[in-house]
Amino acid sequence: MHVDMDAFFASVEQRDYPEYRGRPVVVGALPGGRGVVATCSYEARTFGIHSAMPISEAHRRCPDAVYLRPRMKCYARVSRQVMQALEGVSPVVEPVSIDEAYVDISGLDRLIGSPEEIGRKTKTDIRGLVGLTASVGIGPNRLIAKLASDYRKPDGLTVVLPDAVAGFLGPMPVGNLRGVGPQTRKIADRLGIRRVAQLRGYPLELLKMHFGDKAGVTLYEQARGMASAAVGARSARKSISKETTFDADVSDERLLRTTLRELASQVGRTARREGLTGALVTLKIRLAGFETHSRQRRLQVQTNRDGEIFRAGWDLYRSSNFVGRPVRLIGIGISGWKARDAQADLFVDPDKQAREKNLYDTLDTVTDLFGEGKLSLGTGRRDSKK
Repeated sequence: MHVDMDAFFASVEQRDYPEYRGRPVVVGALPGGRGVVATCSYEARTFGIHSAMPISEAHRRCPDAVYLRPRMKCYARVSRQVMQALEGVSPVVEPVSIDEAYVDISGLDRLIGSPEEIGRKTKTDIRGLVGLTASVGIGPNRLIAKLASDYRKPDGLTVVLPDAVAGFLGPMPVGNLRGVGPQTRKIADRLGIRRVAQLRGYPLELLKMHFGDKAGVTLYEQARGMASAAVGARSARKSISKETTFDADVSDERLLRTTLRELASQVGRTARREGLTGALVTLKIRLAGFETHSRQRRLQVQTNRDGEIFRAGWDLYRSSNFVGRPVRLIGIGISGWKARDAQADLFVDPDKQAREKNLYDTLDTVTDLFGEGKLSLGTGRRDSKK
């Protein structure tokens, strides 16, 4: 079961301030600033306002909305109450963000009833405890449960039984699948793939050729409703990596460098979220003709910092014989884990370490609120010449 609170921040504000109920509410930056929308009520969404929209555009669309700064401590307190309600349904709950969680409901039919009854009880318990609505999706694995919770928002309940998975997925836009970003959608559009049913008609090798090995396998499996059903503790991952496949082969070093920096940021953020630091950076390159290479560098200290991961990867590229050759795919990864609380490097200024931690904590918080790419670390003049 996947449980997703409806317009969480805005709903908390409407709950706490009755005068906001029924009105468009926008939580995020205030008009006149340069920030963006964190979330908004469903009344605001009728004006086309959505998360990550510049606040100036939101104000242009609906100047009469209620604009509020986030009250994160309040939202965190309500989130803990929601998780307590979920723990009253099942002993296995996996929070994945402040307003959503996966719940293992296998075996609860004898205690509670059918999947529909479990879903209704969950929604009733949450509403009774915090006075808010949640959308619930139930399916045979994480992918289907997540898509099901999105299916009838707000205040929805959708159950997809195993024999209904193909029919549920088939009409969906490919963009609904996990990990399908602008680049993947662009390739899919070029191939004429609009719906999951069309994607399902492509053989695995052809998907790998167009989207890359990892993304191709992921799309192939998702189109068939294949995904993990594990909730709670996960097996330790061996590495964290991100890659992208270009529409056309790329020789421009500036584009390659920018792409690698973005991928390194995604790798670093994932490592920090999972409390991992690594010392082995891997660069993956696929050249024209699907000639694939990897290069590795072991760092002197463990890290999960975007800049250090990027610099190691870019140095690997610059010191290789790939420079100037057309690149079809580029990727970067980190492995060689050590516990997050491992002893700090004695030769690094502790004040500098604290400043860097605060910087990355802020970066990750903003990304959690507003999405990837809304805030990134600047490139210093010295680094930009390398």
